Amino acid sequence: MDLLTYNREAWNKMVSDKNQWTVPANPAAIEEAKRGNWSIVLTPTKPVPHDWLPGLKGKNLLCLASGGGQQGPVLAAAGALVTVFDNSNAQLEQDRMVAEREGLKLTLKQGDMRDLSVFSNESFDVIVHPVSNCFIDDVKIVWRECFRVLKRNGILIAGLCNPLIYIFDFDQWDKNKKLVVRYKIPYSDLDQLPKAHLRDRIEAKEPMEFGHSLENQIGGQIDAGFVINGFYEDNAGGDVLDEYINTFIATRSIKP
Repeated sequence: MDLLTYNREAWNKMVSDKNQWTVPANPAAIEEAKRGNWSIVLTPTKPVPHDWLPGLKGKNLLCLASGGGQQGPVLAAAGALVTVFDNSNAQLEQDRMVAEREGLKLTLKQGDMRDLSVFSNESFDVIVHPVSNCFIDDVKIVWRECFRVLKRNGILIAGLCNPLIYIFDFDQWDKNKKLVVRYKIPYSDLDQLPKAHLRDRIEAKEPMEFGHSLENQIGGQIDAGFVINGFYEDNAGGDVLDEYINTFIATRSIKP
């Protein structure tokens, strides 16, 4: 499978289906951001603390794998010089639409989060990377690329899936609300789903997902050279696991 092309087409379909992560920011959110009261999420429900992104005005900011017209336009309205980089052309069109509607300046680039070669070393002051690296197979290369394109003392904020969610039988989870352990971490739809289930997902054009270990998600940032200085957890906002454990993580890291 050409994973990059497949997941691009899958996310383009999700835009057509109006998935929640493809619905752009509304005019009220943009107006609030212009007043300094910006609000974005890296994970499903918890807003990013303002002290994680101090002094946005004039900062070169990369929204990495962050198309959909949500984070990018809000941060541009708050005064940042925003580049949105995403695999899905339809997601980038959502950002373009908001920028035109609100008179905002955004730079839009299509590409693979594992390959930021279009950007030179130390191009950005800030990287905003909401939950999205669950759609690629190698997360450590993402951290290395982030480190390369960030300036010294630059900030990386990232949303991550707790890999715990990938150990359960998805059919039992979705259909019966039962937690039945079936898979192992690191997880891959391509390698571990039963063939019939994988075929159904491909026919439905659902994105292929990967459950990365915490060693690669958090330890991978440290190995790339980052110093982690912020952390919080979040839930999915209604999933069966929410009453037992938070299933999403946000980290704030500095390039020293």
